[in-house]
Amino acid sequence: MSELTRLTAADAELTINPDNGCRIESLRIGGMELLRQGERYGCFPMVPWCGRIELGQFRNGGEKYQMPLNSPPHATHGTGRDTAWRAARTEDDGRTAAFTYELADPWPYAGRVTQTFALTEDSLTLQLGVETYADSFPAQAGWHPWFNRSLGGGKDVRIDFTADWQEERGSDHLPTGRRIGPTPGPWDDCFGMSDGVDVTLTWPEQLELKVTSRTEWVVIYDEQEAAVCVEPQSGPPNGLNTLPRLVTPIDPLEIEATLAWRRLRAEAA
Repeated sequence: MSELTRLTAADAELTINPDNGCRIESLRIGGMELLRQGERYGCFPMVPWCGRIELGQFRNGGEKYQMPLNSPPHATHGTGRDTAWRAARTEDDGRTAAFTYELADPWPYAGRVTQTFALTEDSLTLQLGVETYADSFPAQAGWHPWFNRSLGGGKDVRIDFTADWQEERGSDHLPTGRRIGPTPGPWDDCFGMSDGVDVTLTWPEQLELKVTSRTEWVVIYDEQEAAVCVEPQSGPPNGLNTLPRLVTPIDPLEIEATLAWRRLRAEAA
């Protein structure tokens, strides 16, 4: 068992559990916990795919592969969240850390995934990289944070964003391949933002948090009473089949996202 890794910067505190999928167990700002607590919650990496794979199956050239159906009838959110990661480095400043794990069964290709964390007093920058040791393969990467709907009994969070399109969702919860205009919530939907992901969460009179990334894909989920999710990712759900992005020996997959916050309590006063 690895020890929890804790990073601090001013009144921001981050706790990472490498053994539980290298997920962020806690993100506290001024003593306020932003993430839903629990073994399956926090904020976990989605890798080597994001969201659902239809029937757990994908192809790479002429080869067809079957992933475990952990959300029948589909496979969801990758294998990284169920894997123990190894600490690669933790800087002496106590604000940055990196972890890796080796891709292995049931994923059919050899490679390495690296996740880094960089905390400041007003932001957290996350990076994921997927590299192959030999064969090229399709992959995706992203993050699945569970943000508390309310912070310490305050008003419920508001989600604000402007999307260029929404992936139409079929009855099987997979994109149909048709792009539509963004619809009102509640959502369990993938949106496209051509200029990069930019979503603002506001807990009135408490905190504003912006989720940004150069990637153009984000899944927003707010159908649960306790928490909401804003998930930047390198492609849409089922993208291994519909929009494959190949990882090659000279072209790894890399994605970055930033969570930046500012306190609202003083302004409200």
